[in-house]
Amino acid sequence: MASTARFEVVAIGNAIVDVIARADDALIEAEGLTKGSMRLIDAEEAGRLYAAMGPAIEMSGGSAANTLAGMAALGRRCAFIGQVADDQLGSVFTHDLRALGVAYETPALKEGAPTARCLILVTPDGQRTMNTFLGASHLLEQAMIAEDWIADADILYLEGYLWDPPLSRAAMRRAIDVARGAGRKVAFTLSDAFIIDRHGDDFRALIGEGLFDILFANEVEICALAGTQDFEAAVAAIAPRVPLLVVTRSEKGAIAVANGERVAVGAEPIDTVVDTTGAGDLFAAGFLAGQAEGRSLADCLTMGAVCAREIIAQVGPRAQSDLKAEVAARLG
Repeated sequence: MASTARFEVVAIGNAIVDVIARADDALIEAEGLTKGSMRLIDAEEAGRLYAAMGPAIEMSGGSAANTLAGMAALGRRCAFIGQVADDQLGSVFTHDLRALGVAYETPALKEGAPTARCLILVTPDGQRTMNTFLGASHLLEQAMIAEDWIADADILYLEGYLWDPPLSRAAMRRAIDVARGAGRKVAFTLSDAFIIDRHGDDFRALIGEGLFDILFANEVEICALAGTQDFEAAVAAIAPRVPLLVVTRSEKGAIAVANGERVAVGAEPIDTVVDTTGAGDLFAAGFLAGQAEGRSLADCLTMGAVCAREIIAQVGPRAQSDLKAEVAARLG
């Protein structure tokens, strides 16, 4: 039966504008960066690194916002909650998200920190190294949480990156309470191993309390959460504790485990990996869209894999191809 909720997914996450530039390995080494990782930087470091970057492309990003952009492209009803400032980049972010059909009404900050930006260095192998200045995005307060939206959405989707700042962490805890009180599902994406290093105890406690219905992770993240380097051991430890566990494995595909049933799909074939920015975000978009359509776990995984394939074949985290057509060509 089709959902009667106003939204199929409401997401809370960092409202970020991505600044993407090509870079060689020498620059990554000179800056002392770990290729393929994400780190947080301050305003001074953001200015210095921006000056060292080559010609760049600016486009709206943010993990959860990217996921919703993909879901909207697949025809799903979505809304985003996240903080921007009343500045040029904030206006760009707002326009981009609304133009894609995602509901977004979080009031912009009139003073204080500027809109967040992520400086992304993409090396010739397609790996993206992200340097994020959180700016206004980490100032999301409980008062900005659209509780009526959350209560009228099938799924509340939370971005792990936003668990780091205390203000937004409190806002997300409140959002979980609202969703649970309304009988809605809560999905959580672990985002990055460094977030687990800092807040793994929180996440394990929330899982223990049964507050997550869907948990998204990649191989590194699930191992970090379980405290083991053995992938199978990590899945065995976490899967029984959440109703639905979804783990992406890059070129090895992805798995989903629900009620003891494990389903795996391979990665979709691709000629050239251009930029891995947003691969996990778009995988989640495809998977959640499949869930909204009532599809099987195998189909949901395949939809995620198709969306991830499309995003890594281009520059940037917002799809430039017709995701709906690509999924239809693959699954019908």
